[in-house]
Amino acid sequence: MSLTGDDDRAVPIEILLVEDDPGDVLITREAFADHKVRNRITVCTDGTDALRFLHRRPPYADAVRPDIILLDLNLPGIDGRDVLEAIHADPSLNRIPVVILTSSNAEEDFLRSIELRVDTYIRKPVDFASLVHVVRRIEAFYISVERTVTSM
Repeated sequence: MSLTGDDDRAVPIEILLVEDDPGDVLITREAFADHKVRNRITVCTDGTDALRFLHRRPPYADAVRPDIILLDLNLPGIDGRDVLEAIHADPSLNRIPVVILTSSNAEEDFLRSIELRVDTYIRKPVDFASLVHVVRRIEAFYISVERTVTSM
C-alpha cells in the first residue's frame, strides 16, 4: 500500500479525525495534503459521533473501518478519554492504531493513554511546520505497522 500517492492504484489510508476545533481540522487536512499522504479523512467533532462512526450506527451504517484514529482528548460531551477506553474495550476496534493529538499537559492523560495502549501521544503543535512533522511521524508509524502485518 502506498501512502505517498505515487501509485494511483494504491488504496488510501482511512483516517478518523476526532477533533472539535475547526481550525485544527483544517490545518490537519492541509498537513496531510502538503505531505501528499494518500488518505481519506472523516471528521467527527465529538466523542458521541466518533463512537457512532466506529460502531457503524446511523448515520454511519456504511462507514469504512478506519486504518488509524487521530483523537483529541478534550472533546465536548463524551470526551476523548472515554472514546479511547471504549476503543480499548472493544475487540473489534482495539487493533486500530490510535494517535492522541492533544493540547493537554496533564500527566495523568499521558499515563492513562499509555495504559490503554495508545500507539502515539503527540502534543498539538502550534504551527504548520510542526504539524507536517507530526504527519510524517504518523506516516512512518503507519508504514511500520503495514510492514509488520504483511511480514507475519
